[in-house]
Amino acid sequence: MSPRRQPADPVLVPERLWRALERRHTEAVDSLTTDHLERRRRGEPHPVADFLFTYYRTSVATVRRWHPGPGIILENAHLTERAQWRHYERTSLRGRSGLIVDPTSVLSRCGPRLSRAREIVEATASRPGALGCFGLHEWAMLYRGGDDAVRHPRVPLRVSQPLIDDVVDGSRLRCTHFDALRFFTEAAVPLNKDVLTRAEQVRNEQPACLHAGMDLYSYVVDMEAGAPGELLVDTLAAAFDAREVDMRSSPYDLSAWGLDPIPVESPEGRAVFVAHQRGWVARTQGLRARYLEAARALESTNPTCPAGAGRPPVRRQPPRTAAGPPR
Repeated sequence: MSPRRQPADPVLVPERLWRALERRHTEAVDSLTTDHLERRRRGEPHPVADFLFTYYRTSVATVRRWHPGPGIILENAHLTERAQWRHYERTSLRGRSGLIVDPTSVLSRCGPRLSRAREIVEATASRPGALGCFGLHEWAMLYRGGDDAVRHPRVPLRVSQPLIDDVVDGSRLRCTHFDALRFFTEAAVPLNKDVLTRAEQVRNEQPACLHAGMDLYSYVVDMEAGAPGELLVDTLAAAFDAREVDMRSSPYDLSAWGLDPIPVESPEGRAVFVAHQRGWVARTQGLRARYLEAARALESTNPTCPAGAGRPPVRRQPPRTAAGPPR
């Protein structure tokens, strides 16, 4: 039999403290999503914000649920509606009762997705950022495609189809993200520097890619109650920012939504895009480190998870008390 990893001692958080952390979390999520929800109630689509909840198939209600991550006992939470939430179990410490995330439950439901995501994130984190794609994936999705290729029919183009074709023809497409390339027009796919496949995603992802960073949000959501709420909010905020840069550098005209273009068809615009990429690498590499820490913490608190595999346990700390809405 494989040796078993001993779970770390849990940390008990008093009810007053964890309720404050929960409230801070929901306020942070609301600051990011209130406009989106109000537009949805009015039936008004948004070419930037909607993507995060349609493409990734997540909901604001799910994101608003705060979880402390594994190894944390929430005092008296068994007396609240949280007792009905998935992946929690009742426990006691020194005579004080509450709820704690059950890592076995999380891994039994999310394990395959978590394993795949962690493999991608670890590989991506190990590489330098490849600058110079200039966000041309959105251009490649329109290349020689005509009206049938327009992915945002309610959003006008800010440049002509001939210019879109000329920009792609005059550039070397360097897309490294399979989930972007699969939306390229048929004419654009052979122009990409590399042939991308789902099977090769682990080998191709790199940290300067906007979409690779946005995917961190979905990976954290997929961890369900195993993901600390602070990490969920920070990856959501990063995804919002990346999606905005993504669309501002596209051929679409977002002036009706108050967004100025990043004209990557010009040297000046490309310089601006690369500057964004440099900051994106630093930001998302930090998020990747936190994601991998959360994944290891989930395993280290799971009494049925075999030791070995080269993943050392992570020292558990109480949830951060000074976390505020991310910028």
